[in-house]
Parts: sequence; C-alpha cells; structure tokens
Amino acid sequence: MSGYKDLGFNERLSSAASAKRALLEKHKAQPRPDDPSVVEQRAARQALVAAREARNAERKAAKEIEAKRLAEEKALREATEKKEQAERAIAEEAARVELLAQQKIARDARYAARKARQR
Repeated sequence: MSGYKDLGFNERLSSAASAKRALLEKHKAQPRPDDPSVVEQRAARQALVAAREARNAERKAAKEIEAKRLAEEKALREATEKKEQAERAIAEEAARVELLAQQKIARDARYAARKARQR
C-alpha cells in the first residue's frame, strides 16, 4: 500500500481550480433552453401530460356514468320493493278482513243455533 501523500497548498489550490473548471465546462456543455432537442423534449412531455389528462377525464366520465347507472338501478329496485311491499300489505289486509268476515259468520251461526235451541 502506498502511504499518505501530503499535498502542498499550491497543489490543493490548483486541484480545486481544475475541479471548478470541470464543473463550469460541464454546465456549459448542457443544451440551452432554445435548443431544438430541448424544445422537442418539452413538446413530448407536454403531449404526455395532455394524453394523461385526457385519460383521466375519460376515466372520470366513465365513473360518473357508472355511478349514475347504479343510482338508477337502486332507485328502480327501491321502487319495486315499495310496490311489492304495498301489494303485500293490501293482500294481508284483504286476508284479515276475509278472516274477520268468516269469524263473524261463524259467530252469527252459533248465535242463531243457540237461539233456535232455546225456542
């Protein structure tokens, strides 16, 4: 293994300056905002954003349509259930009235029979 190499002040100063120059060159090598490749990349990104927004809007519209369809189905189901419940209530009431009528006829017949036996 090589030992620690003690650099002098001038060597450290020159290496720092060369590092700064390298960073500056790297920065200068980057394309300008008006460069055709940068403009093309920006346009591609904007097209992707527009496509994503269109897909999101389409998904949202589909969800709204589905929610509306489900709400209509629920309202129809509730209306059908209410109608069936009302029909059941009417049938039960009719059966109750019929039972009461039959009970009254049977009671009247018993009363008439009792009166006939007493005479």
